[in-house]
Amino acid sequence: MFERFTERARGVVHHALTEARAEGRRPVGTEHLLLGLLADGDNLAVRLLSAGGIEADRLRAGVARHSAQGVDGLGTADAAALREIGVDLAAIVARIEESFGPDALREAVPRPRRWWRRRPERGTFSPRAKKVLELSLREALRLRHRHIGTEHILLGLLREGNGLGAQVLTEAGADLDDLRRRVEAALREVA
Repeated sequence: MFERFTERARGVVHHALTEARAEGRRPVGTEHLLLGLLADGDNLAVRLLSAGGIEADRLRAGVARHSAQGVDGLGTADAAALREIGVDLAAIVARIEESFGPDALREAVPRPRRWWRRRPERGTFSPRAKKVLELSLREALRLRHRHIGTEHILLGLLREGNGLGAQVLTEAGADLDDLRRRVEAALREVA
């Protein structure tokens, strides 16, 4: 499928992989695809977001806020939700560490693989990110485009609509349906 991607769209995917690895996460999520779109500030997707008043820095901050994980492995929003229903997360973490030792809840760091035994990575993309990439292909086919560009990846993110990428866009003030219409209108103007 990646053979249909433009150089900029390939750059989005490459940057998303880099972002996911930098966070220490194996699978690329929809939020990483969004960050990949934002990495090249001159692509059509970013220009349309900017024209709609959606700032790239605000989106990056939203992804960082949702991706921030504490000792408990949960984001701040998850911890707040548990507090709301009366679950004392700090007490639970303390009991687990008392029983299993300090840092019992920290993610284990995998042993480095030897270069001569390296196999292709499996599960590089989360199911939602795979869906976004599949939907970007479908969007390109629906629009009768022979390529997949950054605008198609953005359309895939919008069409998937349930991932962290779409959630961050919504929190930043984007109306997903309106943004979709604006992307399609811009593509019609370019054609």
